[in-house]
Amino acid sequence: MQKEELIEYFRSLGLTVHTGTKARGHQGFFLKNRIDISKNISENRVVPTLLHEFAHYIHSKIEPDINKTGGTLKTVFQSDNPIYKKELIKVTNFVDENSLCIRLFEHKDRVKEKIKEQEKIIKQFYPKFQRSKKFKEFDKYIKKSNAKYLLKYDRVKLIEGGFFKKTVKIYSIDNIEKDFTDMPEAFASYIRLKSYQKKQSRTSARINRYKKYYERPTELFARLVEGIYLDREWVEAIAPNVTRQFFDLLNDGFYKELGKVIYQIQKVPAA
Repeated sequence: MQKEELIEYFRSLGLTVHTGTKARGHQGFFLKNRIDISKNISENRVVPTLLHEFAHYIHSKIEPDINKTGGTLKTVFQSDNPIYKKELIKVTNFVDENSLCIRLFEHKDRVKEKIKEQEKIIKQFYPKFQRSKKFKEFDKYIKKSNAKYLLKYDRVKLIEGGFFKKTVKIYSIDNIEKDFTDMPEAFASYIRLKSYQKKQSRTSARINRYKKYYERPTELFARLVEGIYLDREWVEAIAPNVTRQFFDLLNDGFYKELGKVIYQIQKVPAA
């Protein structure tokens, strides 16, 4: 069963299938009996993406409103075995390396080193400095300086003066020493340290958002289906318990039309 056959079969079930959209910024998208496949993905990604979105359709028949709730592993696998989630995450990491957030973790590590560098500079002048405590000397200085705006933004534009005569000043985290010639080196480093901490927090928040998305039960289920198509032998090796449960339920007809699709795809022989 190839791309054209899959699409024809999905449409025979009453699904609307589009393969020429942007799929809301994703490779594929399922919502209310409609499957969109991005026109921008490579040909070898079309079938896996179709299967992924069809898995969402099957899941929605078992457990309505998965788009809102994310579904539950207990319902879609008819078991609350805690090992299933661990195995499914392994499958997800195999199917989609973006789920590992490698670049984000690398960026977070680089920022962490930058924070340490700025802290080291500050401690040359203030040996007792601790990031977790107030920096009283800095707080006293910053109250009278426009540099205080750089604690919130890396670049700011200030408009000063009266109605008829206004002065525009632009301050940047990259030009602290030039913009504030009287600022002690330790204080400039502290402003940069705070900036790096904000970047670190934003990166951590992005990692958490990705983790929350990838670990939604409906996404874990869909990537299992995708993974079985890509390399069933490997998926069974890294996730033996959940794949065994999956095929038991599949053979019992629990996953409805998914059974016909799985066993007719060339790469997946019958169990």
